[in-house]
Amino acid sequence: MLDCATVWTVGIRVASRRGLGRMIVGVPKEVKDSERRVSTTPGGVAEYKGHGHDVVVERGAGQGSGFADREYEGAGALLVDLADEVFARADMIVKVKEPVAAEYVLLRPGQILFTYLHLAAAEALTNALVERRVQAVAYETVQLDNGALPLLTPMSEVAGRMAVQVGAHYLEATHGGGGRLLGGVPGVLPSNVVVIGGGVVGINAAAIALGMGANVTVVDRNVERLRALDVQLHGRLHTLASNRENVAAVVREADLVIGGVLIAGAKAPKLVTAEMVASMRPGSVAVDVAIDQGGCIETSRPTSHSDPVFFVEGVLHYCVTNMPGAVPRTSTLALSNATLPYGLELADHGLRGASRRDPALARGVNVLDGTVVHRAVAEAFGLPVPNGGALVG
Repeated sequence: MLDCATVWTVGIRVASRRGLGRMIVGVPKEVKDSERRVSTTPGGVAEYKGHGHDVVVERGAGQGSGFADREYEGAGALLVDLADEVFARADMIVKVKEPVAAEYVLLRPGQILFTYLHLAAAEALTNALVERRVQAVAYETVQLDNGALPLLTPMSEVAGRMAVQVGAHYLEATHGGGGRLLGGVPGVLPSNVVVIGGGVVGINAAAIALGMGANVTVVDRNVERLRALDVQLHGRLHTLASNRENVAAVVREADLVIGGVLIAGAKAPKLVTAEMVASMRPGSVAVDVAIDQGGCIETSRPTSHSDPVFFVEGVLHYCVTNMPGAVPRTSTLALSNATLPYGLELADHGLRGASRRDPALARGVNVLDGTVVHRAVAEAFGLPVPNGGALVG
């Protein structure tokens, strides 16, 4: 992870834009399977324009989130027919999800890419960003001094809440599950929901599961975090310190396991082993929200909205890598609320100037001038950390 000094000492050559003319901001249509979110709303376009920048938007980019092309035109955007033209014109590409292989060739040296990247679980993408010499800033590693992840939080909130909704759906026999109602009924016990990780995903999942009447256990290695959750949720849930024995015991009795473990920028640890999955009742459900970072359930593999589930040892796995894309209106508004101020910093000051002004944004830089500069990503692929330890963990 970068300290703010490193951004301009590892060879960055993107000049500050203030006083040097407008930046052109590009908003392409998302192409990941069933991804209907858009990175920038018409209101966001108006903000960029108000700061003196130009915005190029691919036609139809906002349609899935309920934003018509005419709204973008009304806000001052230039609409173009093809993503190629967006990438060719823009100094900064603002996306929701990481580029897919077909988009790699559209990226060019010195171009700023501002989006979710999850590079520790994406070696091909990492190599492409290095080879194309892209200045890649990842939403998920923009980090405040207190450790908070302001651009990951809104989608973690959505995914945590969705995980319970999805899990309840797949517990129904008509969708392959064991035919259990999450909250039970009078005279019939509720289902057991186990949440691995007490962070943003975990607290949101636990709150929704409790609201639906489930029996909820949150597992985390940080006992102070568990104490805070116990107070926050008024003692209505069970908390358990994370170790192999405890995880195995609660997973064995679970009807729904939700994986919500996160180490900023790094690959998720496999806390639920294949052996633990095999111990679960047939028809149980596992929802791995950590799948973007490789997943915290050993039997997980990435899936899509068009083909979301698979079975292992009779346990139904849901591992969609862009869960919030299923509720694009809510997700787009929540995400753009968080990302727009940082996008404006980058547009106003360039990567160098913005990183100097805001250490949280500097920590978001993952690839710079052909070098992986985020410690966790470099370690994931056995790459050297630049500048002899000038990066911070």
